[in-house]
Amino acid sequence: MRRKILTVVALVVVVLAVWQWELLSYGINQGLWQWRIVRDARPIAECLADPMFPDSLKAKLRLIPAIRQFAIDSLGLLDTENYQAVYDQKGKEILWVVMACEPFALRAKEWTFPVVGSVPYKGYFEKPKAEHERDQLMAAGYDVSIRNPGGWSTLGWFNDPILTGMLGRDEGDLASLIIHEMVHATLWVPDSVDFNENLASFIGDTAAYSFLRSHFGEHSPQYRAYLEDDQDYRKYSQHVIRGTRQLDSLYRTFSSGDSRPAKQRRKQDLIREIVSTMDTLSLYDKPKRTSRFLKKLPNNTYFISFLYYQSRQSQLSEILQGRFNGNIREMIRQYRERYPQ
Repeated sequence: MRRKILTVVALVVVVLAVWQWELLSYGINQGLWQWRIVRDARPIAECLADPMFPDSLKAKLRLIPAIRQFAIDSLGLLDTENYQAVYDQKGKEILWVVMACEPFALRAKEWTFPVVGSVPYKGYFEKPKAEHERDQLMAAGYDVSIRNPGGWSTLGWFNDPILTGMLGRDEGDLASLIIHEMVHATLWVPDSVDFNENLASFIGDTAAYSFLRSHFGEHSPQYRAYLEDDQDYRKYSQHVIRGTRQLDSLYRTFSSGDSRPAKQRRKQDLIREIVSTMDTLSLYDKPKRTSRFLKKLPNNTYFISFLYYQSRQSQLSEILQGRFNGNIREMIRQYRERYPQ
């Protein structure tokens, strides 16, 4: 009897493996790459003591334990083993994220994974594999993009390391990034990427001000630099989100009788208008925000990414002030109670 049960279990495992082979092989490959990165990461103290580790990066590296402790003590985020070791990227990108969207509708393609649920992006630690995925999606008619993320969270499956690429950021941007990823490790709602990313962006961006104020002072150059950059980004993101709504309205006017070239032409004309009017924004550093599309216009994936990361910022700000009287720690605590992990 026992042998029969084991045989049935083995057959079920084999069937599941064959049925979900693509997902299984992808997950194994991603896990192996993540394990290698964690294995090769070095403790912060070891990097600081290493005369070969660039002095230009050591100041930022010393800052990360302070950011972590601030996030734990002041925000109530989980105290994990994340961001206590450093992985040297040797000046190279190590992760490529593929995103795809329908060409005439702001609907992203989603991939479904265990634990995280459905997400509108797929990461690869090997560029050729990301490019292969991109090519397949483009052949299927999607708008597609590949980007290199500043960081990522494994949601507690691994000890996420500090990447040397992070250390090129300004102090405020670095604080925002670390806190953003710590929010993911503390709170993640499956199948709710727009909520997860908007919340992490809001908490990271907002709490960075408090960290800079406590660590450097409100009149410090670090605080001022972050203030200017954040204000620029907020204006820019609001402009892009307005453009996203314009695109959505345009796509809703399309009918089955419209030819693809005609729809593509109207789409490109509107995107060109959205990009050209970026120059009207009053920004501290206008070239940083407005010069990226001089050679190539963005596609739907660029616009929809702002919906996932920035579309709820005003709403979350109103909730923080109205419901929690500006107490971001209490806001996080109540969200954790509502969405237990």
